[in-house]
Amino acid sequence: MRIPFKHLLLLLVILVSCSPAITQNKGKNKKKGKVENPQPAWLSAKPQTSLYYVGIGHSTKDGTNNYVQEAKKGALEDLVSDIKVNVSSSSVLTQIDENKAFHDKYEQIIQTTAADEIEEFELVESWEDGLNYWVYYRLSKQRYKEIKDKQKRDAVTLALDFFTKARQSEDAKNTIQALSFYYQGFRAIEKYLAEPITLQFQGKDIILTNEIYANMQRLLDNIQITTNPAQLSINRRVAQSTYSVIATAKDKTTKSVMTDLPLKAVFDKGSGDVFPDYKTDDKGSAKILLTKIGSRDLEQSLAVSVNLLAFAGSNPSEIFALVSAKMTVPKAIVVLQVQRPQVYLTSVEKNYGNTKTNLQVTNKIKNFLANSGFEFTDQKDKAELLMDVAADSEKGAVSGSIYISYVTTVIHVTTARDNKEIYATTLDRVKGYSLDYERASQEAYTKSLEVLDKEKLPELLNAILQ
Repeated sequence: MRIPFKHLLLLLVILVSCSPAITQNKGKNKKKGKVENPQPAWLSAKPQTSLYYVGIGHSTKDGTNNYVQEAKKGALEDLVSDIKVNVSSSSVLTQIDENKAFHDKYEQIIQTTAADEIEEFELVESWEDGLNYWVYYRLSKQRYKEIKDKQKRDAVTLALDFFTKARQSEDAKNTIQALSFYYQGFRAIEKYLAEPITLQFQGKDIILTNEIYANMQRLLDNIQITTNPAQLSINRRVAQSTYSVIATAKDKTTKSVMTDLPLKAVFDKGSGDVFPDYKTDDKGSAKILLTKIGSRDLEQSLAVSVNLLAFAGSNPSEIFALVSAKMTVPKAIVVLQVQRPQVYLTSVEKNYGNTKTNLQVTNKIKNFLANSGFEFTDQKDKAELLMDVAADSEKGAVSGSIYISYVTTVIHVTTARDNKEIYATTLDRVKGYSLDYERASQEAYTKSLEVLDKEKLPELLNAILQ
């Protein structure tokens, strides 16, 4: 079949006019399928490499935080989590670690400090979207080893110097100075307790970390702490007493007193307030200041011991605090026989001027003080404290069928010896209301007991015991 020329020409025009549109649509579709910000592979799976420690950090963009710094911190913490502490069987850590919990705590401290001290890490890549920010850091294992080896060499040199000075102080019979030098030696190499640092000292092979620990313990074992008295009968109101305890430190071998030895005092049994920190004077003694008995126990005790953390100054390291808790320190126990203060109580409670038989306020106070370690006596001459309680109700207005009553309570406490007032308070016109005056008065008394519980009784106890 023959197609006319004009029809062929028309068909060609149609094809030419359509072809650009087809090409354009294909381009548009291709552009729509393109991913503008693809997630990197390291977000899906942490990179594994024998050459680097790797850390991935993340932070959200909440508008209030420095998300870049937070992500960086998280990445470095993740990085050092790959750096494990390998505990040698001959290390001091093995000797003092009774269970794995100690080792785990030590490793945790090391890794925490490592994140702050790590050097020469590098940023590999970061990625973010509208709400999140991720960062990828790495650290050369070889370079890390080189840095740590140098740090270790410097630490060992410093520790050995302090160790030498400590031994010289021992030769000079200066135990306090020796302990101080041993601590400084320990501080220098505390990051290496898990590994044996073997070297020669005075012609002998030693493991330096082990020797420092052992020598500190040996010096501590040679210290004797005694107290005078070893047992003390003391009033519950200790602040009003003149009792004191003298702690003395001596060298077991030479029997000489030890001056400038740091001591600490804590409650070993019971509770209370005791001044914690001391140093022995030129007689090797320290006066222990006990200011409050907090427990109701009739037998309590104070422990006076060598304060190892004092050798570290005002800012002991976490590692030394951890290790020192495992050391055996010399201590003395002071047994406290606690005497209950005797209280002579007079009271009167009334309803509208008429004496009540149900002494609600009085019984509330008596129960509270009895549970706080006080005793009541009906012999005034044997009492230490004199307490007077007076309460009465008064009629208020009547509003319809509602009757209003007010209760006023006055409490006085004085010392029996010199009649000195130590506490006084008034619960003024505590309001109660009910369907008659009798019940309104009862309601006002009930509310007065609530005020006693919440405010006045704790206040009373503090005043008596201060």
